[in-house]
Amino acid sequence: MKKKLIKIIKKAGKILRKGFYSKKNVTFKAKKDLVTKYDVAVENYLKKEFSKHFKEFNLIAEESDNSQIVFGNSIIIDPIDGTTNFVNGVPHTAISVGVYKDKKPYIGVVYNPILDELYFAKVGCGAFLNGERIFVNSEKDLQKSLIATGFPYSSGENQEDLKDVVRRIERILPSCQDLRRLGSASIDLCFVARGVFEAYYEMNLKPWDVAAGIIILSEAGGKVSNLSGNEFNMFEDKYLVSSNGFIHNKLLEKLDI
Repeated sequence: MKKKLIKIIKKAGKILRKGFYSKKNVTFKAKKDLVTKYDVAVENYLKKEFSKHFKEFNLIAEESDNSQIVFGNSIIIDPIDGTTNFVNGVPHTAISVGVYKDKKPYIGVVYNPILDELYFAKVGCGAFLNGERIFVNSEKDLQKSLIATGFPYSSGENQEDLKDVVRRIERILPSCQDLRRLGSASIDLCFVARGVFEAYYEMNLKPWDVAAGIIILSEAGGKVSNLSGNEFNMFEDKYLVSSNGFIHNKLLEKLDI
C-alpha cells in the first residue's frame, strides 16, 4: 500500500503546486474559512485514485459530504491543509492523508509539494522525512521550548473561543521560549516529530487536519493527548495537545485554566 499511496499523493501534489503559483479564485465557507478550486481538484483526484486502488477503505474528506460515512476502515483526507497559506503564497501547506484500520492508526502521510517534504509513518515502523528517520527532540525544560499553536476559524465570530485562545496564550507565552503559528496543523505536528518544535496545541481541529500528523508524531516518539492528558479522540475532543513527551505534563499544567 505504501508505494501506491505515496505515488498517488505525489501526483496530487502537482495539482497543489500548480495552484500555488497560479491566480486563485477564493470562496469563503465561513468568515475565515477559505476554499479554492484546487482544494476540490486535489480532493477529487485523491478520492478517485484511492477508491480505485484501496477498495477496502471508505473515504472521509474535508470538502465532501461525510454524513453517511462510518469511521472504520477509513482514509481521511485533507486536500490542502493550510489553505490560507496556499492562497497567500506562504509555503507551509500540505496534503494530509491518514489511513485507519478498524478505527486504529495505520499509515500517515503529509506532503508539502512546495518544499518537496514528504513525511511518512506506518505504525510500528517509525517516522520518516524524505526517507530519513526522524525523532522528536529531548528538551525537558518548558522555558526553553519552542511551541506551536493555531487560531480557530471560529475566533472571528465566537467570542468564547477567542477568549479561550487568548487566556491560554497568556499562560503559555511567559513560560516557554516562544510561540509560533504556521497555519497548518499537519505540518505543525510533523515539525514536533522532526524536533523543530517541542510541542503544538490547538482547539477545534477536524479529523482531516490531524489524522496523518498524529500517526507521524507518535511514530517519532512524541505524545498526543487531550487537555486532560487522556487519549486524544479526533472526532470528539475540543483540544489537541502534542509534544516531545518530556514537557507534556508541564504544558498541560499551563494550559489548565
